[in-house]
Amino acid sequence: MISLQNAAKEAAELREKINRASKLYYVDDNPEISDYEYDMMFKRLSELEALYPAIITEDSPTQRVGGEALDKFEKVTHTVRMGSLSDVFSFEETKDFLTKCADVVGHDPYFSVEPKIDGLSVSLEYRDGKLTVGSTRGDGIVGENVTENLKTIKSIPLTLPDALPLLEVRGEVYMPRKRFAKLNEENEEAGLKTFANPRNAAAGSLRQLDSKITAKRGLDIFIFNIQRIDGREFSSHTESLEYLASQGFNVITDRALLSGTANILKRIEELGKKRPKLPYDIDGVVIKADVFAERTEMGENASTPKWAAAYKFPPEQARTKVEDIIVQVGRTGVLTPKALLSPVRVAGSTVSAATLHNIDFIREKDIRVGDTVILQKAGDIIPEIVSVCKEERTGAEVPYEMPSRCPSCGEPVYKTEDEAATRCTNPSSCPAQIERSIEHFASRDAMNIDGMGPAVVKLLLSEGLIEKVSDL
Repeated sequence: MISLQNAAKEAAELREKINRASKLYYVDDNPEISDYEYDMMFKRLSELEALYPAIITEDSPTQRVGGEALDKFEKVTHTVRMGSLSDVFSFEETKDFLTKCADVVGHDPYFSVEPKIDGLSVSLEYRDGKLTVGSTRGDGIVGENVTENLKTIKSIPLTLPDALPLLEVRGEVYMPRKRFAKLNEENEEAGLKTFANPRNAAAGSLRQLDSKITAKRGLDIFIFNIQRIDGREFSSHTESLEYLASQGFNVITDRALLSGTANILKRIEELGKKRPKLPYDIDGVVIKADVFAERTEMGENASTPKWAAAYKFPPEQARTKVEDIIVQVGRTGVLTPKALLSPVRVAGSTVSAATLHNIDFIREKDIRVGDTVILQKAGDIIPEIVSVCKEERTGAEVPYEMPSRCPSCGEPVYKTEDEAATRCTNPSSCPAQIERSIEHFASRDAMNIDGMGPAVVKLLLSEGLIEKVSDL
């Protein structure tokens, strides 16, 4: 058996390699090793720490999986207030903001123009290079201690190369769009509540009392500001972000240093066009004076800085018609109604269907077949019906009721009072449930059978080559 001394040495080397690999993968998007190599290093480190618990360090990668569930979150009083920005909703308001800034300093200053991530603002405090406290913004003065949950986010460094006496940074926790879509799909399949948008999903995930749940949610973060620092000084926002990047933080790279109203407005338009294609949600553009000395000249309002503003994008919506409502049967037997729509272009793609979640959702919005509806994409990715244009009803619209029997197998369905989902009573031989179960079994999140997607599963079933998972 390996000695304590050798185990400690090997564990330290593994932590260094794993942390480097994590940064390359989660922050730099430039992995050097395979997932298998990473997993084997992580497995070996876990074995060493299980053998000698005394060698476990607070910043070990194994500590990102979540700890014991809490009864409640402790309160944290922010030393530096986590304020908000003044919002502008038009180019005219943006021009007015830029003109006022220029008038104060006597010239067109440079601004850092950055995407405004639609997430949850948090603070990370490091002492002597180690993460000690992570907290939510709260009301800007008092937040909640969510350190253990934040540690599960793999793009947050637990230890910094520079062991400064103090460094407090501010960032935005978010849920990537693909992960949001997957989470809602999983919840809907299980008959659980779905999230309205990635921001709500991120907020709900970060405030879990059980950090193990947070660890499974796939959150990420962008760091965008230094709140406090001892041991270093910077003259500009750009310089400070470059330093944070050197310390392993995930900072927004899609930012531009610009001067002049025309250039800044052009950049806002560019980001607006890129918005649908980004892997994360943005709800606007942040415009910040870059030079700290000029920020001081511009000053502060009572609750917001005069040197920064947030241009807010209007939500893109479209009108369309509900042609029909069908029901899909999921792996667990949940019947999910789906609206078939007249094809319409919204947020960068053509939409012809939208999930209606459950009968409670349909009744709440009073959605009927034949209705004209307002459509948008939740988080700019998942089509959702926002409202019904009831004033356009002709009387020909048909109210919808869930079927009393499963559309796949014909067996009765049921709905309990404490659950929103309607379920099929025939899990063992319902064709739709069997098909979904085999699809799930073969999927990347389960057995990861290469090339065996829904179309192949459907073909194998239709040809009678398989009837259940074990036939594979």
